[in-house]
This record gives sequence, C-alpha cells and structure tokens, in this order.
Amino acid sequence: MFDELVAYSYPMSITNRPSKMAVKPLNLRSAVPIREQTVQALRQAILNFELKPGQRLVEREFIDRLGISRTTFREALRELSSEGLVTVVAQKGARVSVPSLKEATDLYEIRAALESLVVTRFVERASDEEIAALEKTIDDFDEVVHRTTNTLDLLESKEMFYSVLFAGARSEIFEQVLNGIKARVRALRSTSLSKPGRAFDTAAELRAVVEAISRRDAQTASKLNAQHVHVAGQIAIDDLRRSPAPGSAEEAS
Repeated sequence: MFDELVAYSYPMSITNRPSKMAVKPLNLRSAVPIREQTVQALRQAILNFELKPGQRLVEREFIDRLGISRTTFREALRELSSEGLVTVVAQKGARVSVPSLKEATDLYEIRAALESLVVTRFVERASDEEIAALEKTIDDFDEVVHRTTNTLDLLESKEMFYSVLFAGARSEIFEQVLNGIKARVRALRSTSLSKPGRAFDTAAELRAVVEAISRRDAQTASKLNAQHVHVAGQIAIDDLRRSPAPGSAEEAS
C-alpha cells in the first residue's frame, strides 16, 4: 500500500528509480570520516530519488549495506533531519521527508523572496561574461526540455542556471540558505516539472528573467523570477493538496 501511495503521488521518473539499496557501501579506507561519508551518501540518494519521498529508512538495512555502526547511522539521520531531508518520529523510525501543505507553502514563499534578492544582487554584481553564461544555461535547459521528460535530468539542467546565478550574486549566505530550501522541496519541484507542458513554460519564464537581467533591469528580473517561483509552487501545492504525500501530516490526519 505504501509503495502504491508513492507511485500515485510522484512522477514515474522518480518512482521508477532504484530502491534504497542502490546506496553503495562506503569506502572505509577513505580519509573522509565515516560519519561524513554516511551523511553524503544518504543526502545524495535522497536528492537523486534513489530514496523516495516518504520512504521509511530501516536502520538495520543501512547499517549492513554501508558497513557502519548504529551510532554513525543515527548521527547521520540527526544531521539530515536538521536539513529537513529526513523526518524522525519517536517509536516509528525515520522517513525521507516530504513537506506538509503548510510547510510547502511557507518554503515556496521564502524561496520566491530570497531568489528575488539573489537576482537583484546578480544584476548589480555580475560581469557581462557571467550574464552570457547565464543565458547559455537557459539555452542548454531548453535543449534538455526538448529532448527528454525525465524530471531528474530537467532538475539537474535547471540547477546550472542557479549555479551561475549564485556565483554572479557573490553571496554564499544566500546560496547556502536557498540550496537548503530547494533540497527540501525537490520532490515537489519534480512534481511541478512533470506536468505536461510545464517544463516548456519554465524555460520561457526563466528566459524572460535572463532577458531582463541582460538589460540590467533588476526590478523586472526580480519580479519575473518571483512570479516563476510562485507559479511552480502553486502547481506543486495544488498537487500535494489533491494527494497528500506518504508520511506527510495531511495523510496522517
């Protein structure tokens, strides 16, 4: 029943991805501390949807698979919980987090506001070469949109836009905070992009943002970017409202 709920709530390109045992054993001889390797392995598996939204994380399976101690696994869960990627419930264990309806609404509002500031900073601080690089990310994203409907490929291509945007804005704080927010709504972002025609609309919306940036029109670019985030957020939130994700507060109510 749980797997059926996952499949119903999320795009097939997510739910058809490998199961949790796709997480590879750690390199115990690496100079990188085991705890850090564990956090990175689990985080990457969540962001790549190898661990599915709402999926239960069974302690013994991961301890055996990764070759780690119970203490290391639980410490990793605490760190991922602080990032909002994992939800730990007493007596029930841990699951891959899915924002509740209220959380998703708040996260998208915060994201829209912060991204607008980043766009303004980019206009103020980016070089002409960085603006050209930003334009290229939209060309590349448009090419991916015309080539595939795989949501993970679309998300990864879109991240190149943000990578250039953050670099030109010259603000590590904005980058850290926004990356955390985008990670927490990654499954919802994928749901939004999976809607028929949405990826093409996204490419057009972002191109309009970049055109305003190229004119050094910070006010218009900021406004257009906020509108883009609000539209994407509304699509994801409407879908979440219709079919609460496994393990979310709405499902439990």
